[in-house]
Amino acid sequence: MGIFDGMMGNASEVNVAEVQRDFAKILSTNERIEKAYKLIRDLFIFTNKRLILVDKQGITGKKVEFHSIPYKNITHFSIETAGNFDLDAELKIWISGNALPLQKQFNKSLNIYELQSVLAEYVLK
Repeated sequence: MGIFDGMMGNASEVNVAEVQRDFAKILSTNERIEKAYKLIRDLFIFTNKRLILVDKQGITGKKVEFHSIPYKNITHFSIETAGNFDLDAELKIWISGNALPLQKQFNKSLNIYELQSVLAEYVLK
């Protein structure tokens, strides 16, 4: 991911093996990471059991918030593909109890259909 993409709020896919190793201490028994996306310093992690949002805070990023969303709490979601002039794809996720969706933008190199398929696989069980 280029610095320009990061500043513009775009996310890109990261190596699952590295994320699995780095976040092993917050995973439950038999939980494995399926996909992970980086948005500047933050991470958007799909496991086989939940969605984990990792929010690194402060200048150093040493303070970290882990937000766990069980797939059963996701009421619906949508994707918006990148266009000719709008180079960003967007994912919106509505979580029960929240009126506004969680929104994330991804750069054009990300296959937004694949991301939607991962989410659909777990939400629609």
